[in-house]
Amino acid sequence: MPRYPGLTLRILAPGAAAMGPGKADLLERIARTGSISAAAREMDMSYRRAWQLVESMNTAFTGPLVTTATGGKRGGGAEVTPLGLDLLARFRKMELSASKAIAADLKRFSARLRPARAKRRKP
Repeated sequence: MPRYPGLTLRILAPGAAAMGPGKADLLERIARTGSISAAAREMDMSYRRAWQLVESMNTAFTGPLVTTATGGKRGGGAEVTPLGLDLLARFRKMELSASKAIAADLKRFSARLRPARAKRRKP
């Protein structure tokens, strides 16, 4: 079963989404690459936007989810904190649980949707 077939889970904090699929994907890529800029490139996202998302996550939770280091031989980097890894795992688990809980209803609901139309080309 796909993790979230037709379902998007967002955890809201006062004023903004604290975690959603895009932020979770960004955290996973930062954890793997050790770099906000590399993670942003993989997602076709600007570094500025990725940094804004990291800052919003860091301020939404009780501690930072990502820490950064500047300079050094390798030019710094980023690391997902133990809190960030824990919340990421919990978010992915919630996505799977929610998907399983609504799978049958979502299938019946989706059967009532019109098929996507092909885009018409202008002559």
